[in-house]
Amino acid sequence: MSEKSVKITDENFQELVLESEKLVIVDFWAEWCGPCKALAPILDKICDEFGDKVLVGKVNVDEVKQAPVNYGIRSIPTLLFFHNGEIVRQEVGLQSEQALIDSVNQVIS
Repeated sequence: MSEKSVKITDENFQELVLESEKLVIVDFWAEWCGPCKALAPILDKICDEFGDKVLVGKVNVDEVKQAPVNYGIRSIPTLLFFHNGEIVRQEVGLQSEQALIDSVNQVIS
């Protein structure tokens, strides 16, 4: 996990994701997942590009049990985009940097 992203747990999900006023991208991932590892530097670039407008949170599905069940996560990586506590977009699988930038721009504009 990068220092640019925030570790999301069942205990802090409400505060960091659902109560946030900014766009929160929640990355459901696992240490053993190759596409998840390939997505990590792209999410770091999203953090760099959008700064204070976007929070990237990481949910390790091997450690966090309730959040993946609550949101029906069936495959990883899955990205859920939350704005004002609501899911506004979902991306499943490895996404290109440009595709993610486009997704963020669509949500925050």
